[in-house]
Amino acid sequence: MTSEPLHIRRRSLLIAIAAIIVAIIVWNIPALDFLLYPFRLFVTFIHETAHGLTAILTGGQLINLTVYSSGAGVATTAGGARWLILPAGYLGAALFGAVLFYLTNTIRRARWISGALAIMMAIMALTYTNFLSTAWLVGLGFAAVLAVLAYKGSRELNLAVLNFLAVLTALNAVVDLFSLVQYSNASMGEVRNDAAAFSANVFPLIPPAVWAVCWAAIAVLMLGLAVWYSYGRRAKRHLDSAYNSIKDKAS
Repeated sequence: MTSEPLHIRRRSLLIAIAAIIVAIIVWNIPALDFLLYPFRLFVTFIHETAHGLTAILTGGQLINLTVYSSGAGVATTAGGARWLILPAGYLGAALFGAVLFYLTNTIRRARWISGALAIMMAIMALTYTNFLSTAWLVGLGFAAVLAVLAYKGSRELNLAVLNFLAVLTALNAVVDLFSLVQYSNASMGEVRNDAAAFSANVFPLIPPAVWAVCWAAIAVLMLGLAVWYSYGRRAKRHLDSAYNSIKDKAS
């Protein structure tokens, strides 16, 4: 964790705030959708990776990651804990965004984070996607950009890009979950969305919309905790210190 000088922490905070503002502005301007397109594919890649890694961690297998040009995706898995694998897409993407935001704003060497993320995406693309598929191109494309960023990019540029990816991934997971509440029974061909599949296969007595709401609440909580532990708690500590200092002088 950082013990950086105050002016460096302030600059990191300004970069994080700028990344959040840019992400929200671009998100809400339809004319700028084309700018978000590669990042939507990035978020889908993370979403499907979360499904796959959860399958592996619960004793199953990840067979293939698929990302469609439309922005949809599918993780083909076998075995594992189905009740954890199904919600892991949305919640995993939200957790990824929250953890990335926290690490980016608390660890001194942002370049290391870019490099680690590049390695992770390259491994997933080379191991679990089809050659020259959209998922393959997205994984290796972002891995290449992040590797260059880690090697050549300034600390400020790494902070800006990582914060942007973190905020966009977390926000996308939350927004997608709220959309899922409205279209909780939608499917893509024979593949049901995660909430519908979870309701049908794990807890059939509870409607998909209820699970989507629960997941959205958890996603919002994770993002809030990331912001709090990155900056809120630190700001509170400084305010308490200033208050105690003023109180001591007054007495």
